Amino acid sequence: MDTGYEDTARRPALPWWQTGVLYECYLRSFQDSNGDGVGDLAGLRRRLPYLAWLGVDALWLPPFYPSPQADFGYDITDWTAVDPRFGTLEAFDALVADAHRLGLRIVLDIVPNHTSDQHPWFQASRSSRTHPQRNWYLWCDAKPDGSPPNNWLSAFGGSAWAWDAPTQQYYYHAFLPQQPDLNWRHPAMAQAFFAAMRFWLDRGVDGFRVDVMWHLLKDAQYRDNPPNPHYDPRTMPSNDMQLALYNTDHPDVHHLVARMRALLNAYGEDCLLIGEMYFGDDRLMRYYGAHGAGAQMPHNQMLILTPWDPQAIGAYIRRYEAMLPAFAWPNWVLGNHDKPRIATRVGRPAQARLAMMLLLTLRGTPTLYYGDELGLPNVPIPPAQIQDPFAQRDPGRGQGRDPQRTPMLWDHTPQAGFTTAARPWLPLHADWPQRTMEAQRQEPTSMLHLTRRLLHLRRADPALQAGAWTPIATQGPLLAYTREQGERRCLIVLNFAPEPQELVLPAALRRRPRRCLLSTWMDRAPVAEGGPRLTVRSDEGVLLRLR
Repeated sequence: MDTGYEDTARRPALPWWQTGVLYECYLRSFQDSNGDGVGDLAGLRRRLPYLAWLGVDALWLPPFYPSPQADFGYDITDWTAVDPRFGTLEAFDALVADAHRLGLRIVLDIVPNHTSDQHPWFQASRSSRTHPQRNWYLWCDAKPDGSPPNNWLSAFGGSAWAWDAPTQQYYYHAFLPQQPDLNWRHPAMAQAFFAAMRFWLDRGVDGFRVDVMWHLLKDAQYRDNPPNPHYDPRTMPSNDMQLALYNTDHPDVHHLVARMRALLNAYGEDCLLIGEMYFGDDRLMRYYGAHGAGAQMPHNQMLILTPWDPQAIGAYIRRYEAMLPAFAWPNWVLGNHDKPRIATRVGRPAQARLAMMLLLTLRGTPTLYYGDELGLPNVPIPPAQIQDPFAQRDPGRGQGRDPQRTPMLWDHTPQAGFTTAARPWLPLHADWPQRTMEAQRQEPTSMLHLTRRLLHLRRADPALQAGAWTPIATQGPLLAYTREQGERRCLIVLNFAPEPQELVLPAALRRRPRRCLLSTWMDRAPVAEGGPRLTVRSDEGVLLRLR
C-alpha cells in the first residue's frame, strides 16, 4: 500500500501499546463456529487474518470465562477456565498462538469488582457468618428497621443491597444481585485474584482491561451517598439520582491499581493495564499513578460522552492534553459495548467517516470497536428480543445495550456469514447485505477501506503515531490540528457541517507546500498545493502532509 511516506528505521523506541491500535472484539457477536448463534473463540481465530489485514495491533476480548450469563459473562464463576459456550482452554491457546504469529496482541477483560453469586467463593461466603471466606465479600447488618445498611444504588436500578435470609445480613452488589462485590481489603481474597491474573499471563496474554476499575474499593464506614442536584428522571437512569461519592473512586483504589501494575511489570514492561473509566477530569489522571506506577491507559471515553460538535470536542481535547502528566500517554475511545455506536450518534454516514479520521489521527492510542470500521449503526431490537438486563430491570434504559452488540456482518450468505444457525442471538440490521465486510471490500471508497487506509498511514508515519498534537484556531463547524515529529508534519481538518467550509491557515503553515494523503471521501488526488486557504467539502475530513 502506498502510504505517501517512505519507511524509516529511525523510529521512537516506544512500547507496542503506544504505537498500536486496539480493537474491541465483542466475542458473542464476532463469529460463530459451531452453529449455536453465539460467537466463540474458534470463530474469532478464523477471522484473525482479516484483523491483520485491517491493520489493528491488539484485540481486547470481553469475558469468556464460565458464567451463568446473567450479565453476558461479567458474572463469573471461574477466572481460570473457558465457558463451554465459547470453547476450551486449548481453543484459547490456539487463538493466542495464531494471533502472535500474525503480529496481534491479546488483551483480556478481567472483572475484579465482583463475581457471580454462583462462584464457589461466594457460595462459601454465604454459607455461614463464621466461614473463613465470609469477608471476601461485603456483608452488613440491616438497620434497626430492617432496611439496607445505606442508600447506595445499583447501576442496574434499585438498592445495591440484597438480603440473605439464611445468614440474616445484606450483601453489596454494585450491579445485579447475581454479581456480589468482592472485598479488596481482605488480603487472602486479593492474593487469590492475583493468582488468576498470573494464570492468564503465564498463557501468553499481553495485558488486561480492568472492568469498572473505579469501583474496586468502597468507603469502610458505608456512609450514605448525597443526592445528585442535577438529576433529571426524564433523561437519566435511576442510579444517577445520587452522587456515588462513597461507593466509587475511593482514594485507596490507587494503591490497588499500583499492585496490579507491579504484577504485570513482572512479566515485562510491555504488559498493558487498561482501566475502564468514565471520568473526564483530574480523577482520570490519578489512575496513571504516582510517576506512572498505575494503569498505562486509564480509558479515556469522554469522546463518547461529549456532544458531536467541533468546538466542544476541540475544547475537551485541549483540556485533556493539558491535564496529562508529563509521563502519561493519552488514549481515545469512540465506541464500546456499553454505549450507542458512533454511526448512530453522529447521524449522517459521512460523519461516521469523519469520526474515524478523528479517532485515528489524535495523539495517543485509539481503541476501535468492532463493526465501526464498516460504519455499522445501532440495530433496533424488537421488545420480545431484548436480552440486556439493564433494559429489563430499568425501563428508562429503552432497548439497553443490545442495539450496539449485534452480529458482525461478513458476507452475503445467510445471517451475514456470522452463524449457520437459523437465528443469531441478536437480530441483524434490515439492510445488512449492503453493509457487509465482503461488499465493502469490493468498493474502493468504502468505510472499510477508509479505516484500513487510516490505520496503515498511522502505522507508517511517526508523526501520526507519536508526534505532538497542536490545535489550530477555528470557528463554527471546523476542527483542525497538526501532528508533528521531527521533520514530519501532518495537518488534519474536519468539517462537521453539510456545507463546504474554508479554513484560513496560520501564517506558519501557509509557507509550507502540502499534499493530500487522504480525504474521507477517498477521491482527492495527492497533488501538491499551497496558499493561505484550504477548502473542505461538506462532511469531509482531510489528512495532508506538510513539507
